[in-house]
Amino acid sequence: MTPSILLGAVADDLTGATDLALMLARNGMKTVQFIGVPPEDADFGDAEAVVVALKSRTIAADDAIAMSLASALALRTAGAEQILFKYCSTFDSTDAGNIGPVAEALMDLLGVPIAVACPAFPAAGRSVYQGHLFVGASLLSDSPMRDHPLTPMRDANLVRVLQKQTAGRVGLIPLDIVEAGPDAIRALLIKARQAGFRLMIADAVRDADLRQLGEALSIAPLVTGGSGIAMGLPENFRKAGRIGAIDVPATMRAAKGRSVVLAGSCSMATRGQVQAAIDAGMPALRLIPADIAAGAQPIAEIANWVLANTARGPALVYSSDTPEAVQQVQQQMGSQEAGALIEHMLANLSVVLRDNGFNRFIVAGGETSGAVVAALGVTALQIGPEIAPGVPWTRSVGTPDLVLALKSGNFGAPDFFLKAWDLLHD
Repeated sequence: MTPSILLGAVADDLTGATDLALMLARNGMKTVQFIGVPPEDADFGDAEAVVVALKSRTIAADDAIAMSLASALALRTAGAEQILFKYCSTFDSTDAGNIGPVAEALMDLLGVPIAVACPAFPAAGRSVYQGHLFVGASLLSDSPMRDHPLTPMRDANLVRVLQKQTAGRVGLIPLDIVEAGPDAIRALLIKARQAGFRLMIADAVRDADLRQLGEALSIAPLVTGGSGIAMGLPENFRKAGRIGAIDVPATMRAAKGRSVVLAGSCSMATRGQVQAAIDAGMPALRLIPADIAAGAQPIAEIANWVLANTARGPALVYSSDTPEAVQQVQQQMGSQEAGALIEHMLANLSVVLRDNGFNRFIVAGGETSGAVVAALGVTALQIGPEIAPGVPWTRSVGTPDLVLALKSGNFGAPDFFLKAWDLLHD
């Protein structure tokens, strides 16, 4: 019989799930990441925390709700005492959802009258102050996220953003209350509930704020936020004597094989990483959506190029481009069609490469990562060492035996594609 898990999480994309799994593992929980809605007979082994990775961030709200509820039910059946709904630290969403609709559906499922929402992740430069989300020193609405091709974020006021997506009232837990500690946070939540509020955006500008929130939410059936909100949750189980000491791996073993970087993100961070890799001499091939659609960049030709350029080290295949260029392509082909074309190509390419001895993959972009992992047939991941805040190496459970770094487009330093390999050993 599979042991009961303690914490179950539902993440709205693959890289976000990996980010969260890393946070839980770094704070001492045996964590497994599961890809897709778990089947009834899912075996989570000796995991204390299970993170379910969905691809629900930009799909229809009803579909996102159905997938999220099914995942939460599977986690509850496996024993999860607390459910965490994880979304991006830049609150990626539209006025139609999917953060608000999924959060309210989970609240209804679990019978929760009020819940906290906090995407803050200070280590990655995301902070919330007076309900406004900052990316570094800039408001979200002034950051590169304002030009995101699918979820452009042009309002930094998260209370206002979330209110447009929800039926219930949205309020704020201001920083002074968070800094005052768990008792003050819980007292405000009681008052807010009595006043008819349903969801509460929480300020957080330091890791200490997230730990205060984590302690305050020790018995909350539902928590929502970015991976940062999970920083303080494992300690609640540790204080209760239910999990052991923290053991953080420094490296990860990987079977010998070839390495490749597949970059489908067009974020500023990924574009910088692409340029840094090219400047350092990494072989690089750019995918052009119009050429792919016209058959001018067939998959066999791309795969042969990769095979010819990876004898001495990794190569890079990328579609990353400027916001202006992306908008032009979207106007010509349609936003969904252009993105799906690249995802499909990179996913199929990963399979061809796997079948030709590639077992070490860096994948940049949440949608791209989801497509690649699905194509490779990976259903669960073990969490390894941290490459950068929010990005670990992972290793597939079972076959095929692969190591993967699944990177959110916005994460990582410029040399990410160059230095990540240093944490692997034969």
